[in-house]
Amino acid sequence: MSSVHLTDVVLRDGHQSLIATRMRTDDMLPICDSLDKIGYHSLEVWGGATFDACVRFLKEDPWVRLKSLKEALPNTPLQMLLRGQNLLGYRHYADDVVTAFVHRAAENGIDIFRVFDALNDLRNLETAMKAVKSAGKHAQGTICYTVSPVHTLDLYVEQAHRLVDMGADSIAIKDMAGLLTPYATKDLVEALVNAVDVPIHLHSHATAGLAAQCQLKAIEAGCRHVDTCISAFGGGTSHPATESLVAALKGTEFDTGLDLEALKDVGDYFREVRKKYAGFESEFTREDISVQINQVPGGMMSNLASQMKEQNALSRIREVFDEIPKVRQDLGYPPLVTPTSQIVGTQAVMNVLSGERYKTITNEVKRYLQGGYGKSPAGVDQALLKQAIGNADVEEGRPADQLSPEMERLTSTIGDLAKSEEDVLTYAMFPDMAETFLREREDGTLTPEAIPEAEGSSRPVSEGVPTEFVIDVHGESYEVQITGVGGAQGSKRRVYLTLDGMPEEVVFDAKDTFVGGTTDSGRARASAAGHVTTSMPGNIVDVLVSEGDEVKEGQAVLITEAMKMETEIQARVSGTVRAIHVAKGDRVTPGEVLIEIE
Repeated sequence: MSSVHLTDVVLRDGHQSLIATRMRTDDMLPICDSLDKIGYHSLEVWGGATFDACVRFLKEDPWVRLKSLKEALPNTPLQMLLRGQNLLGYRHYADDVVTAFVHRAAENGIDIFRVFDALNDLRNLETAMKAVKSAGKHAQGTICYTVSPVHTLDLYVEQAHRLVDMGADSIAIKDMAGLLTPYATKDLVEALVNAVDVPIHLHSHATAGLAAQCQLKAIEAGCRHVDTCISAFGGGTSHPATESLVAALKGTEFDTGLDLEALKDVGDYFREVRKKYAGFESEFTREDISVQINQVPGGMMSNLASQMKEQNALSRIREVFDEIPKVRQDLGYPPLVTPTSQIVGTQAVMNVLSGERYKTITNEVKRYLQGGYGKSPAGVDQALLKQAIGNADVEEGRPADQLSPEMERLTSTIGDLAKSEEDVLTYAMFPDMAETFLREREDGTLTPEAIPEAEGSSRPVSEGVPTEFVIDVHGESYEVQITGVGGAQGSKRRVYLTLDGMPEEVVFDAKDTFVGGTTDSGRARASAAGHVTTSMPGNIVDVLVSEGDEVKEGQAVLITEAMKMETEIQARVSGTVRAIHVAKGDRVTPGEVLIEIE
């Protein structure tokens, strides 16, 4: 078999990589009839961050999306990305949840399951692979490609053998950051083709500008299944364009047989769709060879830029890129793919924004260091291990072996809000967020986030009371009002203005500063050591103390969630809790007094 078969990722990884997973189902369905006639090997439509984005931002039921796409694409196999024991969340789930999720996904329309583990700890794939096989669907075992002192060709071949032993119908090379180079691709594909008797699939992001060359080398080496993305959502941190590979192979022994005219029509449609989401675009999703250094994958790049924007810290994203490889080394070189990309990326953000490495350590990093996600590829930094978990034991076994069955408890806890097993599984993935979603659905109050306007529009950066400033630019003074200004040192604030097309960095003094005053939320500004505050905008997940409690310096008093990761907020002094100004679910911003300790 010489013909090359294509999987198009425009309905999942393409928009995850370029517009932070914000494409809505209503923008997918009109083109489905055309997509269904192309003749793709499969279309990737679900999994990854799409489930989270549907519930968190778009207020869509992800199961309804899947069923709608299956109905609209009856002739094309549908594919999803499944994080093994993590499913689509950020923790490990009990085996009964994994099995139930796979079976419901299969029933609702998934034909091919690409199953991976962020650490390549294949113990974390066992249950999901068995569930896929028992559902009668295609189980694609996945190797997450990365570069480190411990990730060798021999290791990848060994993992491929183990995946086939698990029942893998095919093997996917998942190059989520675009780290493959053409000749490394040739060597890896040749080694896998010679080692196993199942098809080899290549998934490589275009971030470094090398993926198209890697695809050709892979095809020459025996790979016959390649992921591409229609050109309107291709390139950059997404994938090489579908049309380009079809044209490159036309008339050769590898000819895909796909019609360029039909693909052009699909591309024209998605070009118009992309304009709608221009507000989610970022300069950091362009082609950039520095990915060979920082190893930030496409989906992470898009979301990290979006999240840094929320922190009013986008100007410091290059510092975060520099910090990510250092955190990754400290954690034993995990491949950067969900959830380890979020774990490493969020910790890197905190290290940069706090001004001190590991001043705050996320709960997910602590869980990772305790073995909660599996075995790290290499040894972790021992000083960090001690700082994070003290003398606690590190779990050596398969993490899910420590988990009791969960489905019965989850079903009981969510109660009548869940109208189906699918609702229970949504609740399993993201309990607080899903409960809100299901309640709003029942009340008829689901409201998707507003689609932001592109950079340069007149829309304010954020809501809030405008603050007046006097700005000096080239010796002239201007009085302006700005809403959504970032942090300040004293009364000095720094912004970028565009004058005559040229960006100018401007430092200005606020007429009235907030020091000692209140924030837009009505909470006071932190001004004493006993004022507990947060360094990052986020939501309150839990309040761990009550008024009147005695607390010690360093004791956790709150848990917040920012950038999808949870963090303990600790008391800076010992004393008595005199006042608590937040409750579970509240939105908080840096500098606010959340708890008062005297």
